[in-house]
Amino acid sequence: MIDKYAVIGNPIAHSKSPLIYTAFAEQTGQNISYEAILAPLDGFSATIHDLINKGFKGANVTVPFKFEAYDLCQKHTERAFVAGAANTLNFNGGHIVGDNTDGAGLVNDIVQNLGHSLHGKHVLLLGAGGAAQGVLQPLVEAKPRDITVANRNVDKAHVMVKRLSIEQAICNISVLSFDALLQNYDVIINATSTGLTYTALPIADSIFSQTCLAYDMMYGRETPFMALARKNGAQVADGLGMLVEQAAEAFYQWRGVRPKTAPVIKMIRAL
Repeated sequence: MIDKYAVIGNPIAHSKSPLIYTAFAEQTGQNISYEAILAPLDGFSATIHDLINKGFKGANVTVPFKFEAYDLCQKHTERAFVAGAANTLNFNGGHIVGDNTDGAGLVNDIVQNLGHSLHGKHVLLLGAGGAAQGVLQPLVEAKPRDITVANRNVDKAHVMVKRLSIEQAICNISVLSFDALLQNYDVIINATSTGLTYTALPIADSIFSQTCLAYDMMYGRETPFMALARKNGAQVADGLGMLVEQAAEAFYQWRGVRPKTAPVIKMIRAL
């Protein structure tokens, strides 16, 4: 029997997930199939239940369905609860269990692939939307010295921070507007969608420290944030590693085996 999985989104034709999971399966000897499925914008729930009826074991969820996926679940992992969104679904005996592997993927990429420890560092997280919300708790668990969340709407950022389910004493968390950013940071993560529209963020050159890692969750393009960081001497990284690492975390949740990500990142980058 081949265990069936899928990624669901709208649009979905651009997805690299089938390539990633096929590579993981070949590497680990897992007998699975994985496909990309386009769900109608008003038909996500019906699509999920159709997969369950067809015997699928689980699914990944991408934009714009992560919040709807969360609401559809009967159970949530703690990290999905804090994120308020689910990108990994496990169809367990007819029940839908939701997880969120985005934050683990981000931290693993920064620490393991890029070689930047987050422990004791000054971290800046730009944005307070779904992407930022999905990674905040794993960032806190990496034990930086402090995390600053910056957003145009600071009230939205405060609401996001209040969702954290772990002790705030692990690190100091502050919320600022973009124009109030004055100090420099060791790690700056762009979780906004400005890369999609090539919009520059209203941030100062001075926020980049001399050894700063500037990380944009977008991949496959040079964003204005990346260009600004490069101009100021930062090490710049895109989100391709995060994409592969969050997939590896989902694969581990489903199959109980953790694939090697480095060769898969290299393969996808070469496409």
